[in-house]
Amino acid sequence: MINSVTAPAAPGRTSWAGVVSLSLGFFAFVMSEFLPASLLPRIAGELGVSPGTAGQTVTVTAVGAVLSGLLLPAWLRHVDRRHVTLGLTVAAIVANLLVAVAPNLAVLLAARLLLGVALGGYWALAIAIVTRLVPDDRLGRAVTVINAGVSVATIAAVPLGTWLGELWGWRAVFLLGAGAAVLALVVQVVTLPRVAPESVGGLRALGSALRSGVLLLGLTAILLIAAGQFTGFTYIRPAAESVSGIDAGGLAVLLLVYGIANVLGTALSGFLVDRAMRVAAVGFPAVFGAGMLAMVVLGGSTIGLFAAAALWGFGFGGVPTTTQTWGARADPERLEQVGGLTVAVFQIAIALGAVVGGLLVDGAGATAALITGSIGAVSGGILLAAARRPT
Repeated sequence: MINSVTAPAAPGRTSWAGVVSLSLGFFAFVMSEFLPASLLPRIAGELGVSPGTAGQTVTVTAVGAVLSGLLLPAWLRHVDRRHVTLGLTVAAIVANLLVAVAPNLAVLLAARLLLGVALGGYWALAIAIVTRLVPDDRLGRAVTVINAGVSVATIAAVPLGTWLGELWGWRAVFLLGAGAAVLALVVQVVTLPRVAPESVGGLRALGSALRSGVLLLGLTAILLIAAGQFTGFTYIRPAAESVSGIDAGGLAVLLLVYGIANVLGTALSGFLVDRAMRVAAVGFPAVFGAGMLAMVVLGGSTIGLFAAAALWGFGFGGVPTTTQTWGARADPERLEQVGGLTVAVFQIAIALGAVVGGLLVDGAGATAALITGSIGAVSGGILLAAARRPT
């Protein structure tokens, strides 16, 4: 599996089945990443630790993803990307199996770190691989397909984990995560062609990417957009409760509406990105920013609250495809490095948004987090569109 490759992938080859296999991998990875959110009390109780300590299973996954996204493409710069992808999917299977049998917190954290390493590397390489599987004028639609796996996993992980955790216990839920990765692996083995690594690679290429003014501007924009999202979304429950008094059942429905709208936004994004990148760059962040503000202004009514959630979900649904396609077109010579940097920026934004939002919720109220997040999102969208239109 660690063989060097010199021959490039066949020029002009189209493999939508390969794109779908990458999407299945994203579904398995992201579902596995988010499963602890619904299972922390049970994990903590069985292992004899506090919920806060058990929550570090999420932290180590993020740390592993950041480091792997930046460094793994450089470390394996001579290896067939098909083999790397298969190896990372195997690592996700192993990580979930280790979680399922973990006798203590140390083993659990090590397994989650392995998952993060696999996730970050997979995400960094995925867009570069997709550009070898489809024509450039279909890139946005292909990125939409792989992000569909992310959207579905984001919606399904927490409620599915909660429900199955009650039926089967938390360990069995991670066996399900391993099973999803096995399915992705089988499809990848069948459909993914050989994909030679980029001719420009290694840490030097990463340094060159970081010296690009356009790319740095775009990454700053992506940081603002993503941090704006997670400044608000991390605290959507207290925000919704503060403006509407919604109960737990109503909140579940609200999040379902958000999730369905998110999938619709994802579905539309590829077609818009392929035709009008600048419109997508401004439009999707503006829409979800407007949804956050609408929740503050209109959330007192049931219709207004649910309309705001739908607007918010739809707008953010288009962000991953837009930002990833922008990066691929902004620096096509260093796709893997751009992918790794985008992974790192998103993970940093998640942490930054949670911290800033928490300070705002404690100091000024939950609606302050929504307002601030909206401003960050819209500002980032404008900045991304200004960072030279990719061609």
